[in-house]
Amino acid sequence: MSVTQQQVFEALGKVASPRGVALTNANVLSPVTVTDGKVFFSINVDAAEARAWESVRAQAEAAVRAIPGVTAAMIALTAERRPGAAPPPQRPVPGVAPVASHRPPHSPASPMAKQAEIPGIAAVIAVASGKGGVGKSTTAINLALGLRDLGLRVGLLDADIYGPSVPRLTGIREKPQLNDERKMIPIQRFGLAIMSIGFLVEEDTAMIWRGPMVMSAITQMLRDVEWGTLDVLVVDMPPGTGDAQLTLAQNVPLKGAVIISTPQDLSLIDARRGLAMFKKVNVPVLGIVENMSYFQCPHCGTRSDIFGHGGARHEAERLGVPFLGEIPLHMSIRAASDSGTPVVDSEPDGPHAAIYRAIGAKVRDQLQGAIAAA
Repeated sequence: MSVTQQQVFEALGKVASPRGVALTNANVLSPVTVTDGKVFFSINVDAAEARAWESVRAQAEAAVRAIPGVTAAMIALTAERRPGAAPPPQRPVPGVAPVASHRPPHSPASPMAKQAEIPGIAAVIAVASGKGGVGKSTTAINLALGLRDLGLRVGLLDADIYGPSVPRLTGIREKPQLNDERKMIPIQRFGLAIMSIGFLVEEDTAMIWRGPMVMSAITQMLRDVEWGTLDVLVVDMPPGTGDAQLTLAQNVPLKGAVIISTPQDLSLIDARRGLAMFKKVNVPVLGIVENMSYFQCPHCGTRSDIFGHGGARHEAERLGVPFLGEIPLHMSIRAASDSGTPVVDSEPDGPHAAIYRAIGAKVRDQLQGAIAAA
């Protein structure tokens, strides 16, 4: 059954706002997007009123999910301060004197206090980069496959909301189904449990979302997916150090982050920023990978350091974090990625699969305590 915007508005018209009027008449709704039974929109209110609107957002989501034909709903509460308005007052914590700053990382007032494990998942790790174009997504999926080859149960979450690459890298075109608890069931491919926002929208759809909408989508893909039992969930992060990275760090206790960089100075500068961000939110850095490390001519065997060489290794030594390995710039890695057959799976006995498995082994060794405990 095809879901229409009119059906969504009729359902939202039955939800009352804190102002006593129907949600559709409160002048707070963003444009509503409906695609193949997936509904996306945000509720935009002033920050001073945000607390009163939290229950309304939950009621709106329940109303939309109840529409026949709706398979998923992502509804964000966007709270912004009016220009010149003072920040909303902080609620006092009984028995605790107020402090100006420098709260402990996991104090009750800290965003990190909201972290909660995902049932059934022993370790969640982020694959991140300070900038785009360094091959982060290709590395993330091949790392996940390398961990799979080491005997681990592995999932892959594509958290790059604005530019999801995993559907193309895996060749997945199907939509996730819902179980009896209305949770999305990840797509099984290559022995991995895989979820991406790209499975819910068309490939050429522009995700023109504000930060809170991105944060809500990532939270739902973490919490509203039936991941099952996994040793490791690999999260392919968007480039940079913004809302998506903070949302993940605040939502789940990450067991570590893998930083992807090319050898050139510009990429290394951004990699430092990413590394510094994870350290600030108390996420262990599992190491740095130097991608596109060198090019070896397939005809004559001559090696060329197109982007320089060894910069990531040197940076890892300087910062005191593990160096996980070098991945060459090679046509077979690119071609396998474009065809939706990652090289670790399509050429399991090749030299590149061996490199990814070696990197996976170093990551696994650092996670063994968390996996064993779970």
